[in-house]
Amino acid sequence: MKHIIAFAGSNSKTSINKQLATYAANLVDNVKAEVLDLNDFDVPLFSVDLETSMDGQPENAHKLLNKIKAADGIIISLAEHNGAYSAVFKNMFDWMSRIESKTFFGKPMLLMATSPGARGGQSVLTIAEDRFPRHNANIVGVFSLPKFKDNFSEGKINDKELNNQLIAELDKFKNAL
Repeated sequence: MKHIIAFAGSNSKTSINKQLATYAANLVDNVKAEVLDLNDFDVPLFSVDLETSMDGQPENAHKLLNKIKAADGIIISLAEHNGAYSAVFKNMFDWMSRIESKTFFGKPMLLMATSPGARGGQSVLTIAEDRFPRHNANIVGVFSLPKFKDNFSEGKINDKELNNQLIAELDKFKNAL
């Protein structure tokens, strides 16, 4: 059985991106879906000096990277803070890329974002679509959910058109596994 991981690029305990990633992962049939929480992979703020004094990278960066390496596919929903990655995601990404520059190991990836606003995290998606392939991401689908509070309730997308868009992107993801 294929194994996928899903996580949000957020450390909010009530992360709307984690809710979206969880929903998407649960729609993938015939796989073992594991939803991760970046709070379980706490790492210090990246700096070269700290890396040198630690004689390497933090164990939790290795643990998350190993989860990515062991998975058959990745679903990630990025939080957008001031038009870019959240600090917690960027920090983890920095640490992991010091361990393995090809951070995503060519795994099929469904890249998503949501936000309370009408653009649904489009700015962070644009950044990730440009950057992640340089780290061996195989982005096979992209989905943006605008106006989270209006379009998501009771653990699912309640707008039929938006839900159909997600299902179409998930089909691409499933076919790439």
